[in-house]
Parts: sequence; structure tokens; C-alpha cells
Amino acid sequence: MDVREAAFLSLIRCENGGKYSNLEVDSAIKKHGFTGADRAFFTALVYGVIEKQITLDYLLGRLASKPWEKIEPKIRTLLRLGAYQILFLDRIPDSAACNESVELAKLHTHKGTSGFVNGILRNLARRKNDLPYPEKGSDEYRSVRYACPLWLCRLWREQYGEEVCEALLDAVNRNPRITLRVNTLKTTREELMARLRDLGIACEPTLLSPYGILLDEYTPVSDITPLAEGLCFVQDEASQLCAAALGAKPGERVLDTCSCPGGKSFGIAMAMQNEGSLLSMDLHESKLSLVESGAARLGITCLAAAVQNGTKRREELLESADRVLCDVPCSGLGVIAKKPDLRHKSPEDMERLPAVQYAILENGAAYVKTGGTLLYSTCTLNKKENEEIVARFLTEHPEFVLSSEDMPFGEATVTFFPHLQGTDGFFLAKFRKS
Repeated sequence: MDVREAAFLSLIRCENGGKYSNLEVDSAIKKHGFTGADRAFFTALVYGVIEKQITLDYLLGRLASKPWEKIEPKIRTLLRLGAYQILFLDRIPDSAACNESVELAKLHTHKGTSGFVNGILRNLARRKNDLPYPEKGSDEYRSVRYACPLWLCRLWREQYGEEVCEALLDAVNRNPRITLRVNTLKTTREELMARLRDLGIACEPTLLSPYGILLDEYTPVSDITPLAEGLCFVQDEASQLCAAALGAKPGERVLDTCSCPGGKSFGIAMAMQNEGSLLSMDLHESKLSLVESGAARLGITCLAAAVQNGTKRREELLESADRVLCDVPCSGLGVIAKKPDLRHKSPEDMERLPAVQYAILENGAAYVKTGGTLLYSTCTLNKKENEEIVARFLTEHPEFVLSSEDMPFGEATVTFFPHLQGTDGFFLAKFRKS
């Protein structure tokens, strides 16, 4: 099957079937046997259209002869696919983007649609250097310019100010690079980097994490054979620093209350030098199998996995742990660059989260011994899920105090911003039970 047609059908499944884009992309690549340039082009089309949909819809809607919302969904997808190539893929001639979209319209839509598609896309190609954007400096402009929802542009502007908001929006539109966490139970960062370079994979050490390796922008995961050998795993630098900030030591009893997909548990086990007891809990039993298989591949034996709803207290664990990590479910606003589907979430999706997050943090606190450590973390940039949770917890739990021990930058609470540290957006707060 032609790459553009496969991308069109995958986009239909993502929008109408509610399928996550990463699962759809992986499934389609296997189904159609795409490799090399075809695989890269297919991936760029699907992820690109989803990522830039807000921009594409705004601009196409102003060039269409009828209201955008009244155009048949299948035709809107076709137009987005063609427009994405025209506006964002420099190596694709505008004529090819238009012609191929017209051919897809003939195959997959009713008679007469091809002329409509052709007219809009050729008009877009003619006007692409003079497009009708909203007024500069407005939240509406930022939303269209950076393909992020209007509510998010307002949220970041209100919480962090216009300058930081613009920088964040720009940062989440850059191509993310793969970061590896070295398995220090089996090798060193220097040895693994030498191995990667022998395989022809360009890499460099991360600046903040002593265990991280940053790969070239276009490295396919399938090329990283040390992953299958258990010499490393994929983990963002901020997540690596989160696991290190817990400060776990060999021989301790540690709990990870929301462990899936397992990366932070793996980092904690390595800090423990695989000595002691690490209980990795999560609500989803099916996902815990990934934690167990990942631990086995990495040679981690101190880890045990258990199904547990983090909002429900487990009485036998009360005051049993030296250290507890609560990496809670969150809105994920810090990882939008890696998960384009998040751009299409509604603000209502976030409203229930602080209550869930606080319940998990309170239960995690109940598991900490006197003198023990509690770490709260999210991969979001939203003060309602971060700073406000911490403030409430300190007010309601005076037995806990903030602690900067082992924390990045020597601060008890840390926010990682993509435009400053080059990591995911991430938040950490560390407490000690006095």
C-alpha cells in the first residue's frame, strides 16, 4: 500500500476509533512492512498531522468555501494530510502533495470531492507565505502558531507569564531525541557510548544525569541493540534525576506506588545496587508484566511487582518503608512533544486529577518510617497538580518537612522546563518524615 494512503487510513482510525497514535503507527508499520524511508515518511505523516492539527484546521477552515465543522470528517483528514506536506515538509513538492491528495479523494470519498480538495490545497500552496493567522501576541495566535489548545496557552501564560509560555510552546514543537539510561549493574556510560558508536549510532552524554546518553535525533529504536541486551533502557533525563533524587541505598526497603512502565523503579534498583527490597505497585496488572519483564532483562532481582490502586491504603505496608516514590498520574503537559495525542485533551480531563494525586501522596506518606523519605513527582507543568498539592500536603501533614538531600540543584522542589533544561517538563518535591 502507498505510504500516503496508509497514513490517511491510520489517521482515520486514530480520530474515529480513538486509537492511540503510537499503537496505530507500530501496528500499521508491521502490517504494511514499511522500512527505511517509507517507514520514516509514514511516521512523520501520522504524528505530524496529529501534532499540527490545530494549526491545519484553523488555516484550512479559512480557505474552505463552507464551515470547517460541516465538512465530512474523512475529507477533513485528507485536507490535513495534504496541507501538512505543503506547510511542514520542505522536501515534498507542493504539486505532489496536491496531486496525491486528489488521488486519495477519488479512492476514498464520493464523486466531486477531488475538485474540492484540489482547490483548497492549491490555494493553500499559493498563499503559504501569507496565511491568515490571528493577531500576534494573543492566546489565539499562540494556539495556532504552536498547534497547542487555547486553554493550555492561557494556562501557561497565567501561571508562568508570557515569555515563559512562548518558550514552552516553542520547545514542545521541537523533535524530541531519544535518551537512554545506562544499566549500571552491567556496564558504564563510557563503555555503552563506545558500543553505540561502534554500531554507527551518534550519541553524547546528558548534562545533568550522570547515567544518561542522548542519541542523534533520527535514531530508530530498532537500531539500538543494547536495549535488547539489557545494557540500557529508554528514559528521559528528568525521569532519571527523579529516580536518583529518591536517594535509595543498598539494603533499604523502597516502595514505588505508581511504577508502570517501570523506568523509575529500574533506576531506583540500580541506585540500591540490586540489594534490598523494592516493591513496584500499579493499578494495571497487564502493565506490571512489562515491569517484571524489563527487570528480568536488566538483571534486577530486588524488585517485586504487585497490583495496587494507589488511592487505596494497604494496611500491612504502614510505616514499613525507608523511601517511597509517588510518581502520580497526571495531565502529561510536560511530555506533549513526545505524545501528540495530548494536544487534543480537554481541560475537563484534568479536573479530577488533583484529588487522585493527593490521595496517592497521602497513602504513600503513610508507608514511610519515621526519619524516612517521600518523593512526589509528575511529568506535567501545571501548578494545580504540582505546587498546590505540595502546599496542601505540608499544611495537613506537619510531620513531614521539605528536604533538598540528593535533589537536583540542591532545591527541595524542582521544576524542569523543556526550554531551559532540554528535558521533559517535570516536577519533583521531596519530604522527610520527622
